[in-house]
Amino acid sequence: MQIVVTLDCVDTEAQANFWLAALAPLDYRRGFHGPPYLSLVGPAPAPTLLLQHVPEPKQGKNRMHLDLDFGTADLAPEVNRLERLGAARLSEELSEHGFRWTVVADPEGNEFCVFNPPNSTNVAE
Repeated sequence: MQIVVTLDCVDTEAQANFWLAALAPLDYRRGFHGPPYLSLVGPAPAPTLLLQHVPEPKQGKNRMHLDLDFGTADLAPEVNRLERLGAARLSEELSEHGFRWTVVADPEGNEFCVFNPPNSTNVAE
């Protein structure tokens, strides 16, 4: 079984550049490219991120989003890195049930979270 996460976007090339840099710690690379699709493939068992060109920009709240755990208890450096890549911070750090996260949006406004799970062995760097 394989999980493919499909992300609608207006500019697949720009989104590919952002997401490849954002997911760099996971060693993602370009895969299949046949318009209107461009895939980003990570090492197994990481899901494929399929960028799908659509003519309209994002409207409204995402019904599904990515949660990214970069393996560090200090979320700020990763959020700052993503902002330098073109992301926008949408919230301050939030917490619930031991989870801590910050809501961020990619350059086309697709929301995702940078998080740290409860009882994590990750240490602040």
